[in-house]
Amino acid sequence: MTQGKQHGRDGGTGPGRRTLLAGAALGAAGLVAAGAGTAAAVPAAGAAAGTERGAGRGGSRLPVPAVVAHRGASGYRPEHTLGAYRLGLDMGADIIEQDLVPTKDGHLVCRHENDITGTTDVADHPEFASRRTTRTVDGTELTGWFTEDFTLAELKTLRAVERIPDVRQRNTLYNGRWEVPTFEEVLQWAEAEGRRRGKAVWLHVETKHPTYFRKLGLGLEEPLAKLLRRYGRHRANSPVFLQSFEPGSMQRMNELVDTPTVVLLSGANTRPWDFVEAGDPRTVADLITPEGLEWIAGFADGIGPTASLVVPTTGGRIGAPTALVGDAHAAGLVVHPYTHRNENAFLPASLRRGTDPAAYGDSFALLEAYFEAGVDGLFSDNPDTAVLARDAFLGR
Repeated sequence: MTQGKQHGRDGGTGPGRRTLLAGAALGAAGLVAAGAGTAAAVPAAGAAAGTERGAGRGGSRLPVPAVVAHRGASGYRPEHTLGAYRLGLDMGADIIEQDLVPTKDGHLVCRHENDITGTTDVADHPEFASRRTTRTVDGTELTGWFTEDFTLAELKTLRAVERIPDVRQRNTLYNGRWEVPTFEEVLQWAEAEGRRRGKAVWLHVETKHPTYFRKLGLGLEEPLAKLLRRYGRHRANSPVFLQSFEPGSMQRMNELVDTPTVVLLSGANTRPWDFVEAGDPRTVADLITPEGLEWIAGFADGIGPTASLVVPTTGGRIGAPTALVGDAHAAGLVVHPYTHRNENAFLPASLRRGTDPAAYGDSFALLEAYFEAGVDGLFSDNPDTAVLARDAFLGR
């Protein structure tokens, strides 16, 4: 079973999960003042949660399991705004996630989707009414406004709004408070926050619909690599994870930078879109077998499975963990499942409290099941809840 990957452009076998992510914890210290931080470091594959490995000179070590603020603290602020990112750090998240899509003039901006109909106030701008159109993205027909039809200057006239106001009505209070950030602005923000807080700000950066955008002449990987190099986050020990639902995108990034990469995995019966385009018949079910995980480990450092692939919920109840975490660790891969949310609407029936879909249920029980399964990190819209649950789990 392979423990490494062909990491870097020299074609040599690079460090495996154990070495690579220890180096990431160590190297992040170069971005911050020495002597700060006390969190446990990322453990070797299969090590007990919370086991310390390495000692970051700047204290920029990741606890295990790490908490990733999913699109920032998106349970409390409109997603992918500097306000949501900052609140995620304030709540104790270890890593802040960004999703990247391009503008018409090739700038990378932070939106969960290129369809910005529900995440900006674009519909309130009569000057952009004619931009409303229908596009087919990864086989799905969508009607709305799309980032690839706007220059960055035009996009900057818009403001972010709450994506799911029916569930998160309180978040609508913050509609219009922030603009759509570019990824370069986020890198600058992360540097400033790292200096202010005395420890490096880790990022988890996703390339969205890379095959779709490459066909439009707006490939994501090359401009992303350029920005990572410009801000010194292109190394194997940089405080960054790169991620994509398309394995080919991470293979491409692996040729451009040495930053750790994660392959995202949706439902077992789905296929990555680049597989669909290439006629590759493999499904996610094939990729989560020991053989499939060994293939991923040949070019990536981790997987980000939908959480039900780790802890299934059947009949509305929490089931027994699958073998995925153990198999991934055996292949030398970290496991960062997605996505924890507090609201009843996103919890199995047995954990819901009352009938209001926007009310909070017993999300602590689900978090404990994920941590018991041995995950290395977890994406959460509610990072304060996840941090509290993680700390209680490690305290036992």
